Amino acid sequence: MRKAALTTVSTVAGVVLLLSLKPHTNAPVAVAAQPPSPSQSSSGTSSSGAPSPSPSTSHTTAAGPTGTYTGSTINTRYGPVQLAVTLSKGKITAVKALQTPSGDGRSQQIASYAVPQLTNETLQAQNAQIDAVSGATYTSEGYVQSLQSALDKAGV
Repeated sequence: MRKAALTTVSTVAGVVLLLSLKPHTNAPVAVAAQPPSPSQSSSGTSSSGAPSPSPSTSHTTAAGPTGTYTGSTINTRYGPVQLAVTLSKGKITAVKALQTPSGDGRSQQIASYAVPQLTNETLQAQNAQIDAVSGATYTSEGYVQSLQSALDKAGV
């Protein structure tokens, strides 16, 4: 009888301790990418009728828009995703993650793994037609949607 009571109390105490653990939290992941090399693809997508950003953040040249465009915040199952895209004469030169899923340690880990890969693909493709990162489907979908939103605002 004593062993059963001791085992039960120990088990309950262990479960309570495990449930009281909080995941480690870090600041949201932000990634700024380097410009692609000249040999990389420069094809782009085009959209019309999208709102344009304020004149202080961008301008359009004959070769294409230049400036930084902020995409919509896309709420995913694991948290929001929002990007800022920097264009130079219509070419994507940088992508910065303003918001990534950070509700728990696992979401942060996935975002810190997926966002740099998605950014590299974006710089190579020069558009939002990129592949999702395996194991980060929701983050990838939010990334692509926010990226397309920013490109639409730029008129690219």
